[in-house]
Amino acid sequence: MSYPTDLRYTNDHEWLRVSATCVVGITQFAVDQLGDITLVDLPREGDLVTKGQRFGTIESVKSVSDLYAPVSGRVVKVNAALKDAPELVNADPYGQAWMIEIETSDGSELDELLSAEAYTALTAEH
Repeated sequence: MSYPTDLRYTNDHEWLRVSATCVVGITQFAVDQLGDITLVDLPREGDLVTKGQRFGTIESVKSVSDLYAPVSGRVVKVNAALKDAPELVNADPYGQAWMIEIETSDGSELDELLSAEAYTALTAEH
């Protein structure tokens, strides 16, 4: 499986698109492991998140999994569409199913994220 090269990745299978803010979602690998998504529980706009800490949960027919913040900062936007249509995560994990947008408080944390090549190597181990 190949992963978009314009994104950064975490060991916990979240992706991050960096621009003026950081858009966060979960990878296709995570979607494949979870199966059919039935619920996505996300923080509120304005909430603070801390790198490596839980910011929400995602439920599927198989399990419930925590979502972890790839960087620290303030949540400036939440994808409200996922509340009524969590199945978007299965259909378009890198597009319509983005989860939160973070205004990062520590840009140096971005250097700790994985490239697409490194993430591909990580998932190949599983």
